[in-house]
Amino acid sequence: MKRLLLIAFIFLFEVANAQCAMCKAVVESGNASEAEGLNTGILYLMVFPYILVGTLLYFIIKYRRKNKL
Repeated sequence: MKRLLLIAFIFLFEVANAQCAMCKAVVESGNASEAEGLNTGILYLMVFPYILVGTLLYFIIKYRRKNKL
């Protein structure tokens, strides 16, 4: 299970490292450092909901396994 999560995280990070079409069009007219900053900001905004949902699922699974025994 841990290996699967690690592989999924690595794969999703590569996919998430892209920008949306509108953001890319706006940033292309600027310099490269602005583009990197915008891309990093998008990644930060996108990662936190996944962390929260993952933590919630972890505690739900832990609670269900505890009650199952």
